[in-house]
Amino acid sequence: MPRTHFGFESVEETEKAQRVAGVFSSVAQKYDVMNDLMSLGLHRRWKSFTIEIAAPRTGDRVLDVAGGTADLASAFAHRVGARWEVWLTDINNAMLGVGRDRLLDEGVLAPVAQCDAEKLPFPDNYFDIVTVAFGLRNMTHKDNALAEMRRVLRPGGRLLVLEFSKVWKPLERVYDAYSFKLLPWLGGKIAGDAESYRYLAESIRMHPDQAALKALMEQAGLERVEVFNLTAGVVALHRGYKF
Repeated sequence: MPRTHFGFESVEETEKAQRVAGVFSSVAQKYDVMNDLMSLGLHRRWKSFTIEIAAPRTGDRVLDVAGGTADLASAFAHRVGARWEVWLTDINNAMLGVGRDRLLDEGVLAPVAQCDAEKLPFPDNYFDIVTVAFGLRNMTHKDNALAEMRRVLRPGGRLLVLEFSKVWKPLERVYDAYSFKLLPWLGGKIAGDAESYRYLAESIRMHPDQAALKALMEQAGLERVEVFNLTAGVVALHRGYKF
């Protein structure tokens, strides 16, 4: 049986999918609160920057992969106008439920689909913009997921990947202390689940850095891949095009 990593552990691929599902089912109800606490609200600025770099236009078709609680889907829906088509998708039903309810509370009637990013149920060449924010690192086969996201983009469309990345070296010790001590403590106190947030910290360290992710996107067939470092590299936004 093929193996992969779940945080710092080596596990069978099927086990990883089950354990990632358990993490997000556990934290779904407190996910937004924890994001605000963990990032001191910076995640909102990172996502706003993603929207600006995506440059949505009226009538664009947008797909948010692993969209969870619908931060990006909501913002896109308000940006692309009355003729919009913005899809919210996630593999995890608990996260998707939170996102769906949020959109309904805001009066946004967006289509929602529970699906695997490695097997997207959409036709070729359909979307103008595809985004994935803080979800790629949890996927077992990142290369397959990136190839699927490229497949559903129309020629001229763009993929935006917002993800934790390699922090500026002088900050590494402070960032490690925060990640492996404060973050699980907050998870335990606020979400009642320290272990899930310990996994999230470990998964960041196992994720490809800026240059490696750029190479993965290029290998998936994306072109003109650019990297935008945010908050000293704590987070990076990658943008690539399909031509």
